[in-house]
Amino acid sequence: MLSQNVIEAIGRTPLVRLKLGAERGVEVYAKLEMNNLFAMKDRVARQIITEARRTGVLAEGAPIVESSSGTMALGVALVGTSLGHPVHIVTDPRIDRTTLAKLEALGCEVHVVPAMDDRGWQGARLTRLREIMDANPGAFWPRQYENPQNPAAYRYLAEELLTDLESVDVLVGAVGSGGSLCGTSRVLRESLPYLHVVGVDCVGSVLFGQPDRPKRLQSGLGNSLHPQNLDHSLIDEVHWLNDREAFGATRELAREEKLFAGNTSGSVYRVLGAVAERSEPGMVIVGIFPDRGDRYADTVHSDAYWAEQELERLPLAGRPRQVPAGTEVQTWSYVLTRDDAPRPAFVFVESNTTGTGMLALRIAAEAGYEAVLATNDPGRYLGLAGTGATVVECDTDESAALIDAVTKAVEPERIAAVSTTSEFYLIAAAGLATAVGLPAEDVQAIAGCRNKGSLRRALERAGVRQPAFEVVQDGAAAAAAAARIGTPCVVKPVDDSGSTRVRRCDTAEQAAALAAEIVAVRENGRGQATAGEALVEQFLDAPEFSVEMFGTDGGHRLVGITEKTVTGAPNFVESRHIVPAALPAEAAQEMEATVRAALAAAGLGRGPSHTEVKLTADGSAIVEINPRLAGGLIPELYRLATGVDLLAAQVGHAAGAEPVLPGGFTRYAGIQFIMPTEAGELERVTGVEEALAVEGVEQVTVTAAAGRRVAPPTDAYGRIGHIIAAGESRAAVVEALERARALIALHLRDR
Repeated sequence: MLSQNVIEAIGRTPLVRLKLGAERGVEVYAKLEMNNLFAMKDRVARQIITEARRTGVLAEGAPIVESSSGTMALGVALVGTSLGHPVHIVTDPRIDRTTLAKLEALGCEVHVVPAMDDRGWQGARLTRLREIMDANPGAFWPRQYENPQNPAAYRYLAEELLTDLESVDVLVGAVGSGGSLCGTSRVLRESLPYLHVVGVDCVGSVLFGQPDRPKRLQSGLGNSLHPQNLDHSLIDEVHWLNDREAFGATRELAREEKLFAGNTSGSVYRVLGAVAERSEPGMVIVGIFPDRGDRYADTVHSDAYWAEQELERLPLAGRPRQVPAGTEVQTWSYVLTRDDAPRPAFVFVESNTTGTGMLALRIAAEAGYEAVLATNDPGRYLGLAGTGATVVECDTDESAALIDAVTKAVEPERIAAVSTTSEFYLIAAAGLATAVGLPAEDVQAIAGCRNKGSLRRALERAGVRQPAFEVVQDGAAAAAAAARIGTPCVVKPVDDSGSTRVRRCDTAEQAAALAAEIVAVRENGRGQATAGEALVEQFLDAPEFSVEMFGTDGGHRLVGITEKTVTGAPNFVESRHIVPAALPAEAAQEMEATVRAALAAAGLGRGPSHTEVKLTADGSAIVEINPRLAGGLIPELYRLATGVDLLAAQVGHAAGAEPVLPGGFTRYAGIQFIMPTEAGELERVTGVEEALAVEGVEQVTVTAAAGRRVAPPTDAYGRIGHIIAAGESRAAVVEALERARALIALHLRDR
């Protein structure tokens, strides 16, 4: 059909099939709205302005004023100036020079606001717009964000799709004003009631419940205000991409599909790929591609701009992560908005057997996830039924079996997070996360920490201070190592925890006997094969601490330093923890620097870490690194002393959120473990209520039941309870712990 003028040339844009999904028989199409004279908003400008002229709201020759930094500005300029109206465009410094040149070439007056206000750039632009309106009586403001003619303009787009395609199963579109996606989907649903509508937004936009980040770099989608034309009830699914992800997808769109577009089209392209992957053969998916790439030559398509904005430092997701509604996101994530939509799943691979493990399941459930526990023995976990978690019983020690069982029980695209509270399953959890496309700590780095011999060698290569050591496979080698290192020395398994079989040996003969005992053990307490090696290392007679860190995309953050007390030789059972540690600032800084160097040497980068340190006369020496939260209820001490729950931070980080970490200490907290001093059968424990009444005491817990055989502990598993206290000073906490412990009596039979 021959157009009579440029305004009649708007619309009837091409529909092209993309490569996405073709190998699976899924049909994915791009509606090239970029092929309008300027871009997609040409449709909106034509509809609004011609309707305003028809109804008399816009008088002949009256000024038109609009706030826009992109395609709406161009559409208003095209239609308004073509019909003889002076056009004022209010924009901000983010406007690209190509768009600015086009607006000026079309004869518009462009007003650039110099700075954002408390409502961001949109707020500043609207303030300037009102000033222009006041100075020009009779001026018309299209109000694209609230004018119902905005979505009405897309009836024609919907009709074009229905003409070109017999049916559409999924419609994907970016959301800024809400007009294009809502207007198109509303009309399509008149004949396609089961159409699934997917909205694409950007990280830092308020449109779907995210906090506003006015400095986001994407344009053409997202908003700092809530437009009236956005009808949430029409949208079944919402995706967010950060600047790096959107810009990278735009470049990939050019390489793979030969479409040189802007970041809005690039974001839609990325989401189309994810939707196609989960769609059945024969399904028809359409994405609306609003903008050409010429406006973005100096930004999205510029390596120099990427470097200037440090875009490579932003996280990059390989696939979208489903999150519960209301979750603040940092990287590509999505939410299903229907009331009957399945919840995202948070999978834990086994757990520790303390209350912390079951608490993690409850934290995940309270955050809106379906908590899932993969385990080879559900009976191991007291209180599991009360968590409401879904249990997947499988062989958690065999990677393929674990992956197969979990992905059969839970759709892989619904798995939003994978974690564990048991150090014995850190490797398994990381492997499962990687298998379903989620970020995870490097498995080799975890394995290198779990094997203390491997860690010692890595620290040695990096020049990090640590005890002298040797790894041995039998008693004779241990005796020789003890002779070279010197006695007393410490002998321990390379791959166990909880101070199990960790002892001071005063002679080479003792070292040989203990090493032979360690090597003879073929399975740990979880039934996993042991390494069959022992570590002989220098005994450092120095105060012990642990440094709690948390690795995010921005690097390792210090959570705090914990003061630790252990029982005397020959065993090293932790008997008390205090936070924060009473250390001079210089010593604390040196200890933190040593731990950072150790973490770098170990290759750890993600999530919590718990590093045990001895403070020697020569400086801090690394005892071990655990790529997990501290045990021994240390996270509870940090909660009391800082108000921040580290377990919740671990759960949040695993689910892709920025972890909430302590910003400092408001008071002190400590734990005193209850440990038998004699052997016998526990008859009863008295004094618990009296201990709980001591000022500053927060908890008194006895974990051993009557009838249990107890003895002075040789490892953490021999402790039978604990006391937790908090106060305004270290001295107050220590006094409360000691007073409470003195009130508790263990009554034994068969002493």
